Amino acid sequence: MGINIHTIKDIRSFLTSELDKTYQEPEKSSLINIVIKSVTGVSRLHQLYDPTRKISKSQTGRITDICRELKTGKPVQYILGETEFYGLRIKLNVDTLIPRPETEELVNLIISENTNFTGNITDFGTGSGCIAIALAANIPGAVVTGVDISLKATEQARENAKLNGVKVNFIAGDILNTNTNLPGHAGIVVSNPPYVRESEKTSMKRNVLDYEPHKALFVPDSDPLLFYRAIVKTAGNILLPGGRIYFEINEAMGPQMKDLLGSAGYTDISLVKDINNKDRIIKGKRHV
Repeated sequence: MGINIHTIKDIRSFLTSELDKTYQEPEKSSLINIVIKSVTGVSRLHQLYDPTRKISKSQTGRITDICRELKTGKPVQYILGETEFYGLRIKLNVDTLIPRPETEELVNLIISENTNFTGNITDFGTGSGCIAIALAANIPGAVVTGVDISLKATEQARENAKLNGVKVNFIAGDILNTNTNLPGHAGIVVSNPPYVRESEKTSMKRNVLDYEPHKALFVPDSDPLLFYRAIVKTAGNILLPGGRIYFEINEAMGPQMKDLLGSAGYTDISLVKDINNKDRIIKGKRHV
């Protein structure tokens, strides 16, 4: 493998051939673009303009190593140890989920509705810190705290905040444990907690099931709103009157989530559909 890889064009041809049986378009092309940019530093646009650009032997070796792992089904984000989220560079480890485009939609909604916000934002289940960091980077008046049960996740999140030049306070805490010490007087609470029901595993891709942390993904069928109830309860202690709450949700749980927020006294409750026209976000305002 890799003997005839000397240019960016060669990389593309090599990966196209090697990954043909493992991935279908457009995923394969997207993976190839990501790998080339990561290894060579050459953007997609410059790859097209300068396909004969020479690459080094070490880069050739890295390409073949990445290809070998990709053929096992391992997500490229874990192979490279990082991904891009809302224009930010986010490093990942085995304790952090790969951020999804739907979560970028959640972040974009919060930013668009709170551009001039000043005050505290708390992000529950912060993982890699992608939501908290994106909000801190784009809402200058925000003081952001990210909470996660995993110490390794919060360590990674701190590194990501530093990498992107933003200040976020990350703390280890279990949202199901009401004794978790949290900063009060939040104007915004946000969370993308585990929401995939155990019964939905059968419809998920193997690369997700085999590599991503299950504790950050799955909830029991018998209690799919487990984390949402706990967060709403905690928000009752830290969210200011008139403060806003935002959740990414399971597309099948929209009505139940509206009932949950309504019973907790929230107003202006609305479901927001994602780019695939699925109920993906719910938001509400705490009663004054």
